[in-house]
Amino acid sequence: MLTVLVGYEAAPGRQDELRTELEAQLEPAAELPGCLTFELYIDPNSRDRMLTVEQWTSPAGWRAHHGQRAGRLAELLVRPATIRCLGST
Repeated sequence: MLTVLVGYEAAPGRQDELRTELEAQLEPAAELPGCLTFELYIDPNSRDRMLTVEQWTSPAGWRAHHGQRAGRLAELLVRPATIRCLGST
């Protein structure tokens, strides 16, 4: 199993757009082959910071999804998203 933490920081004034864009990915991602969990969290101390927590049966499933979602997100962010991949032991 692969757990992926993806951190986002919205550009000034773009918090709502980023949240909307990420929320729109929740259901479609959850239906992808190999996706076990796909959840969005908002930092309670800063609406600019958001995190998706994803669990996949394999790295291949995640890579296929990740390649589809970079598009519009880049213009909504202060800097590129941070990605941490954690495997189970």
